[in-house]
Amino acid sequence: MNIRRAEPRDLLELNRLLRQVLDVHNAGRPDLFKGGVKKYTDEELLNILADELTPVFVATDASDTVLGYAFCVFRQHKEHNILTDVKTLYIDDLCVDEAFRGTGIGKALYEHVLAFARETDCYNVTLNVWACNTGALRFYEKLGLLPQKIGMETIIDKK
Repeated sequence: MNIRRAEPRDLLELNRLLRQVLDVHNAGRPDLFKGGVKKYTDEELLNILADELTPVFVATDASDTVLGYAFCVFRQHKEHNILTDVKTLYIDDLCVDEAFRGTGIGKALYEHVLAFARETDCYNVTLNVWACNTGALRFYEKLGLLPQKIGMETIIDKK
């Protein structure tokens, strides 16, 4: 397995894996996530790949087929009233092809992101996970991640 920066030639595979993530979210929260749509247009994806503030990493096999990805975003709150000025690498999306889950690819991607965050002088790495995605919750807990904040909701009954 190799982990490298995603390139425009990876677009088809990125879209395929993004659909897998959307399917998990749509199955868990169809009230919030549409099914059968794309998260990004190809133009948006190409812009993400070209932007140094939104690094995307892919895990590939020996034939360079994409097996997983990690979409990241640098965040920093400069001169904020209450937040300190720390540089964060936020994992916006991490996915391993469902056919290869449980094989260590996700852990390798996460460790690569951690190493990249260290190299780029980040204070921390953060991510969000939907409560309905129990597999992802277990995965992140096994990696040692701890809750930083918890989003809560109440659904308003429209009688």
